[in-house]
Amino acid sequence: MSVMPPAHPFDDDKLKEECGVFGVVGVADAANFVALGLHALQHRGQEAGGIVAHDAEQGFNSARRFGYVRDNFTKQSLMETLPGPLAIGHVRYSTAGTKGNTAIRDVQPFFGEFSMGGAAIAHNGNITNADALKRELIDRGSIFQSSSDSECIIHLMARSLQRKVPERMMDALRRVEGAFSIVAMTRTKLIGVRDPLGVRPLVLGKLGDGWVLSSETCALDIIGADFIREVEPGEMVVVEKGELHSLRPFQPAKSRFCIFEHVYFSRPDSILGGQSVYTTRREIGVELAREAPVEADLVCPVPDSGTPAAIGYSQEAGIPYAMGIIRNQYMGRTFIEPTEQIRNMGVRLKLNVNRALIKGKRVVLVDDSVVRGTTSRKIKEMILDAGAKEVHFRIASPPTAWPCFYGVDTPQREKLLAATMSEDEMRDHLQVDSLKFISLDGLYRAVGEAKGRDPARPQYCDACFSGDYPVEPADQIDKGFELKAAE
Repeated sequence: MSVMPPAHPFDDDKLKEECGVFGVVGVADAANFVALGLHALQHRGQEAGGIVAHDAEQGFNSARRFGYVRDNFTKQSLMETLPGPLAIGHVRYSTAGTKGNTAIRDVQPFFGEFSMGGAAIAHNGNITNADALKRELIDRGSIFQSSSDSECIIHLMARSLQRKVPERMMDALRRVEGAFSIVAMTRTKLIGVRDPLGVRPLVLGKLGDGWVLSSETCALDIIGADFIREVEPGEMVVVEKGELHSLRPFQPAKSRFCIFEHVYFSRPDSILGGQSVYTTRREIGVELAREAPVEADLVCPVPDSGTPAAIGYSQEAGIPYAMGIIRNQYMGRTFIEPTEQIRNMGVRLKLNVNRALIKGKRVVLVDDSVVRGTTSRKIKEMILDAGAKEVHFRIASPPTAWPCFYGVDTPQREKLLAATMSEDEMRDHLQVDSLKFISLDGLYRAVGEAKGRDPARPQYCDACFSGDYPVEPADQIDKGFELKAAE
């Protein structure tokens, strides 16, 4: 078992990528395909992973491990314990429960035995009324085994009076508030469902005679599956005996897909809403160059997530693109920092400046976001130490001023730089020659909304930028969180 140590300082100043879910039915040794799919979704959660499989002779079997998929679910001895044509899996970064101190009982998928048979569930998102539900369930006799909000769904299903698992899940999810993309399984069924607003992604694929559910299309590619379509907001799909059935268990609602999936979370080789994530990020750079031009000699990405936007900025501005910062590809989150001296090297363990390229140049640095600002200051210092003449930051998202309660681990609001400072104050705090963020309208234009953001009915969930929460975060309000005052 490999246990994940604390994140490196570079990672600690980035929003964490919620979770990833994957499921396969109708193919031999389905768990092997799930392991490959989870590997492709590793960017969505590096803390732990799990797989549940079902075989007609051996029944349900599960494996849950800390660490990377490659370190656990590539071992033949383990995978042989997960036989069968039906399996689901989950990669995790803790967004609810014991953050940074995960117990194995918190690792999904969760499994439950019901009167009609067993069922397992893997959840990407966050239940915003989980505390209230948990208190109610405990008062009625439920015994929780984990600290995860997702376990509420299992208990609600257990208390449903419906006879079949899909109907029990519908009952349970009608009590749930927040964001959820779910992959679940029974002995014979693969089930996928998205919340009515479709905040988190979920796609449907075909692998020969089998079916696949995945958080992103890039995980379909790794196993050679064909992308069929997205599971629609508010839709439940059930696959049994090779047939796909579509159900609509919720009241219709206007979609509010997470716009930050386009900016950062999803892999650039995935497709979201019919759009290439890479192309969208390049367009963000184009919009940013139009909104915030500057005289400079080089445009450099903060790797790797800033690269497509930097390419777009360079092309639109007519300023040469250059790899001014080199990322150490072998410096993962599992790197052990043995001494205080090495620990103080901070971001230099992961990023290094191409000195010969940078010296004497006016440099535009393009990054995907600014959260606490600590990494941005360190990168700026590295660029100046390498002899840069000027440093200009261009950020491929609006200022992150509000926490996310829909499946992203965001610092408390007072720790977000943009929550306490204006753009000019952030520029002075980071001690750079200029700092500009893309506007919210500019971001919307980059993702294909030609008229920008509709303030009356926003097309996406952009709460982390606007403070406009499409689902009221009830548990957080109970704890004293204050919503944005009406304008």
